[in-house]
Amino acid sequence: MGVRMEKIVEQGLLYDFYGELLTEHQKKIYEDAVYNDLSLSEIAEMQGISRQGVHDLIKRCDRTLEDYERKLHLVKRFNDIKDKVRQINELAEDESAGQAYLREMIKRLTGEILEAL
Repeated sequence: MGVRMEKIVEQGLLYDFYGELLTEHQKKIYEDAVYNDLSLSEIAEMQGISRQGVHDLIKRCDRTLEDYERKLHLVKRFNDIKDKVRQINELAEDESAGQAYLREMIKRLTGEILEAL
């Protein structure tokens, strides 16, 4: 995945978790930029503000969302849990693993998931 695509995915996840903490005005502009892929000029024209104003607001929203993540770690926890569920699914498909090993690994992974919640 390219750097630009990774940034968009990261912005989307941060917004999914913390977007409701932004103002309605911030949400509208951020959604237009990140989800609707509108240019700064298009957003500026629609909102009646300068292109620089749109740029500054998006950067401010990015910092705000990143600050929430630094404090709350919800996206990190989500990704960690998602990874553990993926590992459990891989264990379920491993026909060569013994039952005792599978039970122990599933207990460990589910314990880690419960601890993260």
